[in-house]
Amino acid sequence: MDRPAELGSFLRTCRARLRPEDVGLVSYGGRRRVPGLRREELAQLAGVSVAYYTRLEQGQSHQASEGVLDALARALRLCPDEQAYLRELARPAQGRRRPAVRHDKVRPGVRRLLAAMADVPAVALGPRFEILAWNRLGHALIAGHLDFASPGRPLDRPNAQRLLFLDPHTRELYPEREEELRRAVSALRVAAGQRPDDAQLAALIGELSMKSTEFSALWSRHAVRNCTFGSKRFHHPLVGELVLDFEMMRTPDGSGQGVLMYTAEEGSPSEAALRLLAAECGPDVRVLEPERP
Repeated sequence: MDRPAELGSFLRTCRARLRPEDVGLVSYGGRRRVPGLRREELAQLAGVSVAYYTRLEQGQSHQASEGVLDALARALRLCPDEQAYLRELARPAQGRRRPAVRHDKVRPGVRRLLAAMADVPAVALGPRFEILAWNRLGHALIAGHLDFASPGRPLDRPNAQRLLFLDPHTRELYPEREEELRRAVSALRVAAGQRPDDAQLAALIGELSMKSTEFSALWSRHAVRNCTFGSKRFHHPLVGELVLDFEMMRTPDGSGQGVLMYTAEEGSPSEAALRLLAAECGPDVRVLEPERP
């Protein structure tokens, strides 16, 4: 990812969503050629010179101080996730090399954790939203049409983002599809900010931009949210409607991996549907063994 260019695009997008009256400014008057704040107005709010802010937005300044970034974040009314993203983009690259292509594996302990959660749909995700492992119920919930063994094959393992935007079966799974797409792209923005030199992640973003007009439109909005919990509605081909809460638990080893789990409210129709789906899976809730070297 070209961080200076991405920084400029992010700042312009955030600037466009604010109006002078939203931030207590008196408009300069006259016909406004672009929506949102002008550069002059944002520079005034942040307490920096117009020339300096213009260089920053044009990718010509690589030494923005923490104070300037804090001032811009306040002026643009950025949420904590957006503030973190701004700092990642503004950080000097310092000649970092692109990491070699690697295919992540989950630790044996994480695999055992997935298998132990027989009544909870659970999926282990990599830092690029690749599906590294799942238990039987997790597989049945989100991708029962795929081979259960597919996460164990690095060259063709499924990717949650790719499925959501490009797979016709997954398209039918989420009746509130627009909300699900916005949430997915916002989370991918967070990942891109955290891993700006990740070639595999950049390739995924490029692929989705080329193949999905929905993705490219949402990506251009620069929405940034670290969606680690919430509620999702499903329309499952076997058990019908479910409303499930989700939690993403990140592993503490810095790998970017996490375990995504779904639960239903006790006594709800969704809990009954989840039990029915578990019965369809059968008693075998094993998780795939690690790939052999």
